[in-house]
Amino acid sequence: MQFQQLQYFVAVAETRHFTRAAEVVHVAQPSLSQQIKALERELGADLFQRARGNITLTDAGEALLPLARRILADADTARHEVQELVQLQRGRVRLGATPSLCTGLLPDVLRAFHDRYPGIRLLIEEGGSHDLVRQLARGALDLALVVLPLPTPSPALTTVALLREDLVVVSSPDAPRPGGGRRTVAVADLEGERLVMFRHGYDLRELTVAACRSAGFEPDFAVEGGEMDAVLGFVRAGLGVAVVPRMVAARSGHGLRVTPLARPGLHRTIALAHRSDVAPPRAARELQRMLLER
Repeated sequence: MQFQQLQYFVAVAETRHFTRAAEVVHVAQPSLSQQIKALERELGADLFQRARGNITLTDAGEALLPLARRILADADTARHEVQELVQLQRGRVRLGATPSLCTGLLPDVLRAFHDRYPGIRLLIEEGGSHDLVRQLARGALDLALVVLPLPTPSPALTTVALLREDLVVVSSPDAPRPGGGRRTVAVADLEGERLVMFRHGYDLRELTVAACRSAGFEPDFAVEGGEMDAVLGFVRAGLGVAVVPRMVAARSGHGLRVTPLARPGLHRTIALAHRSDVAPPRAARELQRMLLER
């Protein structure tokens, strides 16, 4: 049974005339008649009674007609749904990002994307780069914003560098300035400072601890184990200082003192990642374009 045969059958059933039905579906009348006969052979039953030029439905034809109409309607709905998705009127994007990027980079970009494509649902997954890479690999995400270098490089992923972000030191305005009050501080100046530290698996934790050890000391944690909002809250409360991205500090500056790191400072590279073997959906590709052009 072919989709086209059902179209021809419905046209004949509705016009009760083979020639007029052929005109409706834009096909030669002999071709239409041959397809109807082929459909009848496939089903093992006559669909029309042909008597003196009068076309009526048989019992088999009456039974098939509502089913054929439903199949054709469902196909038309499917075509319409796909066209809407292609035109970015409906759909979804599953985007993973580290918590600091959700706070700093994403709000403005997602607002612009939502304004342009209000019918696209945005599903955001927060996590460390290691977790996001794993979710990308198993198809749970379309795109992910990760920190380079990846903890476990994967040839199955394509990454494109997005930006190089400076890190700064944040402290409570009520606490003494870190590094003896200078306008900038070196990583070595953090020796003796009590740090508010992120949980294990957090990219910023690994970067900060590695920088302190490279400067020749082991960092002293006042509090550890929090996510970004908790870390900033603990710093505001005066529990210690923290190293955070400049964008996060700029957005969360109320109640925080921001001190730049002296050259060469600390930086991290943010990249956009997706699976190499599967092209992201159209809506995800559009979000990818907006992120790359920001």
